[in-house]
Amino acid sequence: MITATLSGCGGDDGDSGSGGGDGKLVLGFSQVGAESGWRTANTKSIQESAASAGVELKFSDAQGKQENQIKAIRNFITQRVDVIAFSPVVESGWDTVLKEAKDANIPVILTDRAVDSQDTSLYKTFIGSDFVLEGKKAGEWLVKDYEGKTDPVNIVELQGTPGAAPANDRKAGFADVIKADPKFKVVASQTGQFTRTDGKQVMETFLKAQPKIDVLYAHNDDMGLGAIEAIEAAGKKPGTDIKIITVDAVKDGMTALSEGKINYIVECSPLLGPQLMDLAKKVKAGETVPQRVLTEETTFTPEQAKAVLAERKY
Repeated sequence: MITATLSGCGGDDGDSGSGGGDGKLVLGFSQVGAESGWRTANTKSIQESAASAGVELKFSDAQGKQENQIKAIRNFITQRVDVIAFSPVVESGWDTVLKEAKDANIPVILTDRAVDSQDTSLYKTFIGSDFVLEGKKAGEWLVKDYEGKTDPVNIVELQGTPGAAPANDRKAGFADVIKADPKFKVVASQTGQFTRTDGKQVMETFLKAQPKIDVLYAHNDDMGLGAIEAIEAAGKKPGTDIKIITVDAVKDGMTALSEGKINYIVECSPLLGPQLMDLAKKVKAGETVPQRVLTEETTFTPEQAKAVLAERKY
């Protein structure tokens, strides 16, 4: 579900020309990569929304590397696009290139992930989810699920990409909620890089190293899905022997949830394209936009997943 205030969470065509010779708004967009089902759906939403909004999109895939993203932003500045948008690979290290965009009078929109720059004049707005809240929702479900029980609860955590805003914030939000009860113990926490492959490999390591695992908290569905493979290979039943909480609610995750292999999913919508096009047009026109545009999201239990699975778009 997306906020109503601003309706609507590939490859470069290689053209250089400056923005809008034919009156079209030219948007340069740098994507993190294609590390997950969520990211693929996010890219598709942006590409389709640009086409339907009559926006010329110059798309660049950073393949998970900050240096590629900085290079892409500099290329957009050279090409004199109208607006630059990007989903930052990590939070830190953007001030120099963002100042270059500002000096070139090209407005910047952050999508999905924030930066930790102290100078908020370097970008016009940030559109995306509240990752801390997502972590808190995951922790709140866990606390409620173990209400009235006193035995220790051993938790393993699959973190997202080190330094990325969703990884930092989902970890912090979750930790903040469970710290009040000493029975909850995070016995192992390691990055799975937001990928299914790494999620599986790290979970295999957890299972060998930890004699007792009660709960897995994965920062995204893909890592959780990889972990399910490792849990099943170890002869355990995901969702029963090890309870699993994930974030995203992509179709594969929702399918596993509906089958009881995942116990709870906190939604993070990737369908930010319509909102991004709306914001790009507004900042290009010099209109005032909110500095923070939140996407509205929900949570899902297995029963709720079964009810909506057929209509999921991603």
